[in-house]
Parts: sequence; C-alpha cells; structure tokens
Amino acid sequence: MPELPEVETMRRGIAEIACSTIVRVSRTPCQCKPILIQPAIATINRRVAGQPISQVRRVGKRIVLELVDASALVIEPRMTGLVLISDPPTPDHLRLRIQLASGPHPQLLFWDRRGLGTFRWYSAAQKTVALGPSRIGVDALVADVDQLRQLFSGSQRPIKVALLDQAKLAGVGNLYAAEVLFVAGIDPRLRCDRLTAAQWKRLHAALKLVLLEAIAHEGSTLGDGTYRNALNSPGRYQNHHRVYNRQGSVCPRCQQGIIRRIVQAQRATFFCSVCQRKQGLH
Repeated sequence: MPELPEVETMRRGIAEIACSTIVRVSRTPCQCKPILIQPAIATINRRVAGQPISQVRRVGKRIVLELVDASALVIEPRMTGLVLISDPPTPDHLRLRIQLASGPHPQLLFWDRRGLGTFRWYSAAQKTVALGPSRIGVDALVADVDQLRQLFSGSQRPIKVALLDQAKLAGVGNLYAAEVLFVAGIDPRLRCDRLTAAQWKRLHAALKLVLLEAIAHEGSTLGDGTYRNALNSPGRYQNHHRVYNRQGSVCPRCQQGIIRRIVQAQRATFFCSVCQRKQGLH
C-alpha cells in the first residue's frame, strides 16, 4: 500500500495544482527516518523555483508533476506515503512541503509514516529513462488482454506472484492481485504458462473491473488507517473486499468454500479453494 487505485485517487485529488507555480520545495522538521530526496533540496529549488506545473499524472505507483521545461518532480509513496493538499494525519511524519502560487491550493505536502517514500527531480532526459518501459512495466489500467498474456504466459511463476512484478505490469500490489484473481475465478497458485486463453480474458476483465471499482471508492484504508486521500479522508473500498484479509469467512460468491490465507513470495494471499479451482497447478 498504496497501490494503483490509491495513487490514482491521490493524483485526482491534487489535479487542480496543474498550472500552479512552484515557489519553493522544503524539508519539514521531522525526527524520524528521512525519506530519500534526490538531488539535494538546494539543487531541486534551483531547477524548479518559479516554474509552473504543466500536468499532474501517474506512472505506475508514482505521481509525476510535469514542469513546463519538460523536467519533472516524481513522488513515490511506497508503503505509507501520502500526497496531500490538506492537513496531514499527524504533524510528526510530514516530510516535505511544496509551496505553490497562482493556483487554488497554497501547498502540496508529502507525509510518510515509515519513511520509505522517495522524492526526485528528473531532467527531461533522465525522466525518459527513469519512467520508461525499461524501468516500469505496462500500466495495469492500459494493458489489453494480448499484452497481459504476452507479459506472463511464458513464465512458470504462480500467477499471483507474477502480477506483482512492477517491471512488467505497473500498479498492481498484493491486495488487488488477490481480489482480481478471485473475481476471475483463478487459483493464485496456478502457473502462468498453464492459464488458458479463456482464463487470460477473465483475468484481464477482472483486472479492469477491480481497479476501476477501487478508484471509484477512493482506494482502501486498512486497519492501520494509514492510507488517506489528498484531502486526508479514508478510502471506502475496504468495505467491498471480497477475499482480502477475510480468511475464515464463507466465500461471498459460492457460499460453500471458506476463504483461505497462504503465503506466496513472502506475501499473504487470500482465495476460495472452491471457486478458484486448482487446475494445472503442476
């Protein structure tokens, strides 16, 4: 967390800062582990102060503030980072402030409880490399069924593990991979090279359905309450999870199976062993 729906929700929440002018970027006083900022703040300010933001977009799990000179400020929230135009959840973990002018909001804030997020300035040339296809996979909301099959069909990895590979498919994390596979009726342990053409079609349809549902509900705020949207309000999609973190519950679809929890690649996976049939596991 955050995954694609949460980052897209944050992007939409701050979209109004496009056309605002950057006055200054500054670290805020914080006694916690510092986040990675590259290059140094003084260098960033020399590059961006006085520049308007031309566009706010998302690349995978990153928010990109495009500037008029084609350079960019790139925020990667990672596990607990939030991009806000409102007051943060707490003052203690506020990491960065971007002071703005000529727009509807006076500032953009980056808050991060665990300090794993990153903030980088890229020149136009650096941006092309850092955000290009050699570093970041096809966006999960853009990929069509043929791309999805081409990305993974030759792999012997379990499909759930493969979906988390950000170098191939950008944006899908652990939570939504489990939800997508449940909607598609595919066992998360099934090897990629065992999926049929019909299963790839179901997987693609489920991927779009779940991600768009989650965006419509402004993402998932889990038990720790960390994720918040740009206005510091919780998401609502956690109220619509079908299997994630529901181990021991009766399957909401077949009403026969019990939701199981297993571990794959050191991540928890949730699924129904009745609905998500164990075909081609070997």
